[in-house]
Amino acid sequence: MAQNNDVDRIIQAVQEKYAPDRRVVVFDIKSSLQNDAIVLEGETSHSDAYNELLKQITRNVKSNIRLLPDEIIGEKKWGVIYNSVEKLHASNSYGSETVSEVLLGMPVRLLDKKVGWRRVQTPEGYIGWVSGAIKTMTESELRDYNKKPKVVVTSLYALSYEKADVKSQTVSNLLIGDMLVLNGTKGKFYQVTYPDGREAYILKSDAKELNKWLKDIKFTQESIVKTSKQFMGVPYVWGGTSSQGLDCSGFTKLVYFLHGVILPRDASQQVLTGKPIDEKGDFSDAQKGDLVFFGTKATPENPRERVVHVGIYIGDKKFIHASDYIQVGSLDPADSLFDEYNANRYLRTKRIVGEVNTKGLEEIFENEFYR
Repeated sequence: MAQNNDVDRIIQAVQEKYAPDRRVVVFDIKSSLQNDAIVLEGETSHSDAYNELLKQITRNVKSNIRLLPDEIIGEKKWGVIYNSVEKLHASNSYGSETVSEVLLGMPVRLLDKKVGWRRVQTPEGYIGWVSGAIKTMTESELRDYNKKPKVVVTSLYALSYEKADVKSQTVSNLLIGDMLVLNGTKGKFYQVTYPDGREAYILKSDAKELNKWLKDIKFTQESIVKTSKQFMGVPYVWGGTSSQGLDCSGFTKLVYFLHGVILPRDASQQVLTGKPIDEKGDFSDAQKGDLVFFGTKATPENPRERVVHVGIYIGDKKFIHASDYIQVGSLDPADSLFDEYNANRYLRTKRIVGEVNTKGLEEIFENEFYR
């Protein structure tokens, strides 16, 4: 039994080294003793973790560990979302928690498949399960797809049509940040194709050609504030990252995505990025567009800090965030918008502008999923 305990310690050490954040790495491995042999069972998406386990545990061990993706996925290990937005679930069940969302045109890596559900990894590394809504591709097919000209939806909400006529049959709804293949133009419309092959027309006033969109992005403090205020009043939705509904980190993630930047998914991950600006709460060095974080500070009794909320600083000790709906609050007790609850749990301010392509921050088309 001592040998089995030694194996469990090795498993734990490997997990701590390679998979400390289970939101971005699959690592679910257990050991058992069967007929005087140790059996390893489970799955991981981290090849280095897999190899190190097998290297360290060499005596009288049988491994049934799945290294994802495996033969269940086959050659088509990539995919592109073809609905305007698709929910990412904690497990392969509609009853499981919604952990995030993925937008139309977003590439994902396929890790596993169970009864019509696929476990996927998003460009920021987040892992979850989706039911349908994916056009599966080989790596070469994805690279070819990524090279095609695209349009980006720039209106909060839009529709696509079967013909270049707003009175014609609708094909689907669209949300800001959705991307479709551009085939051509017709009058006031772009002619587009969905990842699953559907063809449609969308108003030019609702979208912009991808190359022009990238060229026109003004990644400034003022632009971040302006973009964030487009979402005023959009309801809070747990796991939401689209204009249909947003949670706190989904809101900040989407605002920065619309500036060509990929942020990590959750507040506790976003706080690990960017440049430290303030922890005292005087905001003398804070600038518009900075991220402000809230939660529970570490104490001697509870040494682990908990980051549970994030918003965007808009100046004058005000911030915009998702709380019931997207709204502006203040950290100034003299302000009529004073948010006492969040003021009492303020942790720190981090700067993203000027820090892109440092740890955890990436330009969209520098990300391997989009190349």
